[in-house]
Amino acid sequence: MKIPVAPVSALALLFGACAHPSLPTFPSAPLSAESVAAAHEARSLLDPALRRFLVENTSRAPETWDFESLAWVAFYYHPSLAVARAQWATTRAALQTAQARPNPTISLVPGFNSSREPGLSPWFPSINFDFLFPTSAKRVHQAAVATAESEAAQLTVVSAAWQVRTDLRRALYEAAASTQREQLLLPQAAIQQKILTLLQARVAAGRAAVSELAAARTAVIKLETALAEARSQTAAARIRVAIGLGLPAAALDGITLPLPPASAPLLPAALAEARRQSLRSRADVLAALAHYQSVQTSLQLEVERRQPDVHLGPGYQWDQGTNKWSLALTFELPLFHRNEGPVAEAAARRAEAAAQFSAVQSQAIAAVDLAVAAQTSARRQSEQAAQLAAELHRQADAARRRFELGSSDQLELQTSLLEQTAAETAALESTFALTLASGQLEDALQLPFPHLSALADSARPHALPSP
Repeated sequence: MKIPVAPVSALALLFGACAHPSLPTFPSAPLSAESVAAAHEARSLLDPALRRFLVENTSRAPETWDFESLAWVAFYYHPSLAVARAQWATTRAALQTAQARPNPTISLVPGFNSSREPGLSPWFPSINFDFLFPTSAKRVHQAAVATAESEAAQLTVVSAAWQVRTDLRRALYEAAASTQREQLLLPQAAIQQKILTLLQARVAAGRAAVSELAAARTAVIKLETALAEARSQTAAARIRVAIGLGLPAAALDGITLPLPPASAPLLPAALAEARRQSLRSRADVLAALAHYQSVQTSLQLEVERRQPDVHLGPGYQWDQGTNKWSLALTFELPLFHRNEGPVAEAAARRAEAAAQFSAVQSQAIAAVDLAVAAQTSARRQSEQAAQLAAELHRQADAARRRFELGSSDQLELQTSLLEQTAAETAALESTFALTLASGQLEDALQLPFPHLSALADSARPHALPSP
């Protein structure tokens, strides 16, 4: 059987052009729970790559840790940021897909003539090509949709960073508060135990009722229970800090955890300006706006798809020694629909995206309002608690002087000291609440801090650990 020379030559030329020796290869990347767990357990605050990352973004590798430096540790290690960056990388790849021109297709149609004339080849193979030419600006709209989605995903990385920072702030606050609570409960428990011992002596001497002893014993039990709970909360809070940092709990052994700083309250004019700037710069608001732009462009794309695309199909046939060429022009006939369904879906998605943007913006405004109210209330309570603690401190000093002069007994002194330490505990709790409320306002405003944009900089993927 003799194979025609012209089709063979065309095929050889075609497949030679399709070969791309420079295309990247993707070797197997096995993943196992054991290897990921081992990598997590090996994480440390002393990791050289982490230290370089800190120097690059904060200009220092700290010897003692404060809130800002620990926040950058969390940006380096926390898995939610790794997920957000990976999702952003996916959208960048989708943008490359949207910008690519469609490849032509080829059809190989071998034919055989069983009733040929003698001396002629029975074969008449043909080769047909199909080139797609999208009408209007469809490819431009496709690229615009992918670009908007990539911008939204990039902003999601920043939103994830703010959430990591917020969670870390709360975890550090809980760790500091529980530690201080434990330290203040220790003297309270010791004083209450002294009061119980004094009352036991009085009951034994017949100078006090048994009911007073029972109340004192109950108070001792409550304080011991509170102390045990505070110790448990301290241990749990350190674990939550480790989780917020993306580190194993053992990595914090021997590390003194800082209390996040409290910012000063903003004056009304400064607060109004910060609120306006926040709505222009908050990553979640901008991401919702980018998503709306994406679905808006998608609607334009579906409207453009009412115009059918054109397919140009040149063909060649070798017909028993005769070369035959053809040119086909193909397009869809819009007889049964004009893409009304996809257009309606895209319009509905645009309305949904607009509602989502409105909801995100409303939540941002509400978060600022709640944070301002919480800071105002916490500041008022802190001032009241400080005044009460100062008053009880003066009363304890007076009780101590009376005891030294012999005009009061040990029980009165210890009761006064107990009231003083209880008031100091309440004042400390209110101070911590004020610190937390101040951080709440910062997290609600989400005004950019130095090097924040570097977390979503595609030019610096080497500075972050791979998931």
